[in-house]
Amino acid sequence: MGMALSVAISLLYTPYMIRTVGQSEYGLYNTLSSIIGIIAILELGFTSSYIKYYSKYVHDNEYDKLKSFNTLFTTIFTIIACITLILGLLCSFNLKLIYHNGFTNSEYREAKIMLILMSISMSIGYATTIFPCYVGAHQRFIFSKVLGLINTLLTVLLNIICLILGYGVMGIVVVSLIITIMSRLIHIYYSTKKLDLRFDFNYKNIEKGLFKKVFNFSGLIAINIFVDKVNAGLDAIILGRFCGTSIAGIYAVGSALNTMNTNFSTAISGIFTSHIHELVNSYEMDSKEQRKILTEFFTKVGRIQFLLMALICSGVIIFGRQFIYFWAGEGYEDAYYVALLLIVPGIIPLIQNVGIEIQRAENRHHYRSYIYGVMALINLIISIIFCQFLDAVGCALGTCIAVVVANGIIMNIIYHKKINIDMIYFWKNILRQTVGMIIPFICGILIMKFYEIDSIIKLIAGIAVYSLIYCVFVWFFSMNNYEKNIIKDAISKIFKKAKV
Repeated sequence: MGMALSVAISLLYTPYMIRTVGQSEYGLYNTLSSIIGIIAILELGFTSSYIKYYSKYVHDNEYDKLKSFNTLFTTIFTIIACITLILGLLCSFNLKLIYHNGFTNSEYREAKIMLILMSISMSIGYATTIFPCYVGAHQRFIFSKVLGLINTLLTVLLNIICLILGYGVMGIVVVSLIITIMSRLIHIYYSTKKLDLRFDFNYKNIEKGLFKKVFNFSGLIAINIFVDKVNAGLDAIILGRFCGTSIAGIYAVGSALNTMNTNFSTAISGIFTSHIHELVNSYEMDSKEQRKILTEFFTKVGRIQFLLMALICSGVIIFGRQFIYFWAGEGYEDAYYVALLLIVPGIIPLIQNVGIEIQRAENRHHYRSYIYGVMALINLIISIIFCQFLDAVGCALGTCIAVVVANGIIMNIIYHKKINIDMIYFWKNILRQTVGMIIPFICGILIMKFYEIDSIIKLIAGIAVYSLIYCVFVWFFSMNNYEKNIIKDAISKIFKKAKV
């Protein structure tokens, strides 16, 4: 539900925002969001450790220790919040040093205020992190989902009002700050009044060596977060620095399509987290039995993800140019090439993202950290060089090369040699699936060649026809019985609910 809403909002709200604020302001907003995203690495993976230690103390009935742990956790994040605010303010007052001639004088003034507000919002979020973590530890998923849904809808509504009134992206930043404060106040009330969250501020009662244990557990996760944040925000910052906010806006449109594509894949893999840990722990490490079961599971999920990713990717290749024209408007032609350079190679990590949790379950996620660190460096160097003469496309090309090298080659070798997964078996299965996708892709190209798309209705009709052809051929030539049964069961459940 949340993912569907997120995609729907991106498809409907984003084009309205782009047309209202303009290419430069949209680029400015995304550039500053990238700075905040990189500052967010200060989270350091500590939130991942809360559930682990909460479960441990509850299981051992050590509620006094849990109170002390809550205090330690809050103290850590209060310090992080202060550092975040200081870094945000430093960036705010030194934007000319960071971006040189990338902004106009008016953009520098606006960016300074926006970045200060974003930094305040993030620091408030960090200082109150304990409260949503505590709610999550109690598995109050309905409360969290409903609150998240309300926050999303309220944010969009207030943003639209701000845009109508002419407040632009500055209004959007203020709305974000207000929603953050409101959401955290609700979390504070719910966790303290309904779930009886308690603290023990006698620091002498904190378990000796607890911080070291938490830090050691979170360390490698922190490296992963750091690299992911850098890779996600690097291109926008580079473009803002060397090419200006208008070019950054073009890149943001192509990147938005890639983000929606990524959300579909992670929604599938995210439901298998606990099952992955069970699989890894049920067999002797690096045994033949473990390799067999992990390979089969890795392949099973990867095949399902590939069926969806191939449809989206081929759809972007065939209809992406017209879609961007109707979605974002004129002046974003290069966003099509940005989207292709991000989405096409991105299929590789997306159909293998259950491997991330397998690495964590095997306590071998340091491989990904190191490889992605090198990937970030490659991306940085190539993107700075290429953006000088290819603008947004140059940055996307740098990311494309880094993804192919890191994910397409090195990580696949790591999976095969170190993570105990037979990648030859995996890729044989994936290649077999492409048989049913050849004819649909040819049909899609013919649709584009002989079917003039000059309206949104015709675009939707073309996408619908292509999707239908794709589904029919994939059903008969790409899907196995397990995958067909998943579809049949889903359709059966829909019909049962409809009858009720």
